[in-house]
Amino acid sequence: MTKKRITVVEIARAAGVSKSTVSLVLQGSSLVNQVTRAKVTAVIRELGYVYNRGAANLRQSNSKSKIVGIVVNDLTNSFFAELAVGVDDVMQSAGYVQFLSNTAENADRQREVIASMREHGISGLIVSPARGTDAADLKPLVASGIPVVVVVRNVHGVKVSSLMSDNHAGALAAVEHLVELGHRRIAFLGGFADTAVFTERLGGYRNALKSAGIGFDGGLAISSAPSRAGGVDAIGRAIKLTERPTAALCFNDAVAFGVCDGLRANKLEPGDDFAVVGFDDVIEAKTAVPALTTVSVDPQGMGRRAAQLLLKQINSGNADAEAIVSSVRLVVRESSGTALTDKGRRTA
Repeated sequence: MTKKRITVVEIARAAGVSKSTVSLVLQGSSLVNQVTRAKVTAVIRELGYVYNRGAANLRQSNSKSKIVGIVVNDLTNSFFAELAVGVDDVMQSAGYVQFLSNTAENADRQREVIASMREHGISGLIVSPARGTDAADLKPLVASGIPVVVVVRNVHGVKVSSLMSDNHAGALAAVEHLVELGHRRIAFLGGFADTAVFTERLGGYRNALKSAGIGFDGGLAISSAPSRAGGVDAIGRAIKLTERPTAALCFNDAVAFGVCDGLRANKLEPGDDFAVVGFDDVIEAKTAVPALTTVSVDPQGMGRRAAQLLLKQINSGNADAEAIVSSVRLVVRESSGTALTDKGRRTA
């Protein structure tokens, strides 16, 4: 009687890990920690699984398909949904199917989904890295010749193409706008302080204050989750300060929407009692009440440009890294209000 062949799925179930983690162990990847590796190896030995490396290598060499992967760090933020739409516009026209995955800022989850996408023979990858991503997470892709485009957040130490927005210039323009309206107590609300995007936008905010002769007050830079709930939390802390701010540059539009929610919960009207500026210009920014003043990054346009960059590398067979910083522009709407008089009241 023929003995039943043990599968990777059965090993994963017995070890209490994902199929992708088992595959990483079998491939000798350094992305799996020693404890997990030991557990999976023990199960493999116990079940008598034999890894046919020759067959696996053959599958990988013949598995390149019309599939591209896109991995984002927070799909609950509509910015990334719009970015994915932009990618799909270009990729669908080129005959590619897009595999989309959300990591929810979990670097371990990111490693697993990328490993799974590799098993499906993706031709390229667009990734907005989760917090804590380092060069070692992407080097196996580069080594295997799979083109990679990093968007929104850069990863230093690895030669992959990148597409970023001009975060410093955008924040600078936003704060200059608030200063021109007469604001002197301007807060910077939201975002994770350990990310490069936060550092760049905070840098633009600080430089604009300096140019206006306004000293930087660290108490007005309030970090929080870059989400609507994070915005509610940040404005809640800001309005409890002894010297309240009268305006805020928000880390992104999601935070800005939360700031507006938090203001209304405290009987303050955004645009009238407090000036709010976002960053991204998602579709909802135009239809919000009041319509949101924001720095336009054009997420769908960024997605299309990232897809074009990836296709260029796929079609040429050239994975040489390109670094692109896209320009941004300030879009003034109602949420930043009108000019203040010397008494701090808005002019008619």
